[in-house]
Amino acid sequence: MVASEGFTTILPKGKATTEEALTLFDQLDPVTLGFMQGRWQGNGFHTGHPMDGLLEATNWYGKEFVNPDCVHPLLFRNGNGAIFKVAPSRLMMDLALRLPFLKTASMKPFYTLFSSLQKTEQSQARLRMMEHRNQVSATMIYDNLPIHDIFRKVDEDTVLGLMDYKELLQPFFFVLRRT
Repeated sequence: MVASEGFTTILPKGKATTEEALTLFDQLDPVTLGFMQGRWQGNGFHTGHPMDGLLEATNWYGKEFVNPDCVHPLLFRNGNGAIFKVAPSRLMMDLALRLPFLKTASMKPFYTLFSSLQKTEQSQARLRMMEHRNQVSATMIYDNLPIHDIFRKVDEDTVLGLMDYKELLQPFFFVLRRT
C-alpha cells in the first residue's frame, strides 16, 4: 500500500490513533518550500489529541504561504464567509487545551468575535526546510509561539501537517488542501 492510499483509508474513518497517524506521516514524501506556496484550506485529522475539534469550532479556514518569510498560519471565516488573517494567541491556545467546552459549536460566536479582534495583515510565521522524524521537509515556524508545523505530501494538492508544540508531547495532525 502506498502512503496516499493509507491516507485515503484512514481519513474516511474520521480519526486514527497517534501511532497510525505517525506511521502514515513517516511514509509520506517531504515537500519543498515552493510546493507550499499559495492558499490552503484545512481541517483536523483526529487522533485523540486535546486540540481535536478545535479547528472546526473556531471557523478556521487554513493557511497561506506567500513566500518563505511571509506566512499567514491562521486564516478564519467570518459570519459572511469572508476569509481573514489572525495573529496567533498563546492565551487562546492555553485556554483551548485546558477547557474542553471551548471546542463546542456553541462557542463559535465567541471565536468569531475574538478572531475579529486579532485580525492582522502582518506575517505571523515563516517557512524553512527542517528535519523532523528523519526527513527534511517544509516546516512552518510560528513567530511568537513554540510551534513548528511540518508538512508531508499526500498528493499534488494535499498535505498532512504535524503540529509540534513544545508544551505537548503528543503531536496534533491536520490536513491542508490547495485552493
